[in-house]
Amino acid sequence: MKTVMITGCNGGIGKASVRRFLSEGWHVVGMDVADAQAENAGDPAFTYVKGDLSKKESRENFIAAALAVSGKIDALVNVAGVAPRVRNDILEMTEESYDFVMGINTKGTLFLTQAVAKHMIGNDADGGVRGYICNISSMSAYVSSTSRGEYCISKAGVSMITALFADRLAGEGIMVNEIRPGIIRTGMTATVQAKYDALIDGGLLPIKRWGEPEDVADAVYVLCSGVLPYVTGQSVDVDGGYHIRRL
Repeated sequence: MKTVMITGCNGGIGKASVRRFLSEGWHVVGMDVADAQAENAGDPAFTYVKGDLSKKESRENFIAAALAVSGKIDALVNVAGVAPRVRNDILEMTEESYDFVMGINTKGTLFLTQAVAKHMIGNDADGGVRGYICNISSMSAYVSSTSRGEYCISKAGVSMITALFADRLAGEGIMVNEIRPGIIRTGMTATVQAKYDALIDGGLLPIKRWGEPEDVADAVYVLCSGVLPYVTGQSVDVDGGYHIRRL
């Protein structure tokens, strides 16, 4: 049985990713800040770790729990991400808000990836591949939203993390890619549903519907499943075609 680590496993995309990997016979080790993940409690193929991704101790505990399953980590999926608690114009953005968002979205992702990669390097190669890492970035990595600049900056950082580790780890047999979700129906977008409903109805997306967490989870699984061993450093837009330049 293969083992995958998934951060942010209590959110919409995280839960969908957990379900997808479990359905494919993987052991999933998930981490989030809540006391438990009720949806998969009691499933012997699911291990939950309570932790804060921005904290070194939490990252170390998470890795230890994953290694306790089978002694190796086959895949890492960095889903965890937060938006600013308050949307402020970038001229009013506070250092506290910046540190909060960057600590989880960028710093936590960077240093967890670094630590997990060091363990993956010791894995036996399967067809030349020792492991897969998939980062969840966002359309906000390249789309300006001046009312949540810290989030945009953090996701642009995740894109560079993907490129850096893809470059460094390709020779080690570790493939690193990212997914840039668009407008996905999650808790993070629930407060602005009416806004996005109107934009989608108005033709913002070529595929005229909300994205669902399962749309992202399916792409995550493909990138970690082993069917794309010659793909690394790739950004996959799961956004209903939003990224297409249109007239």
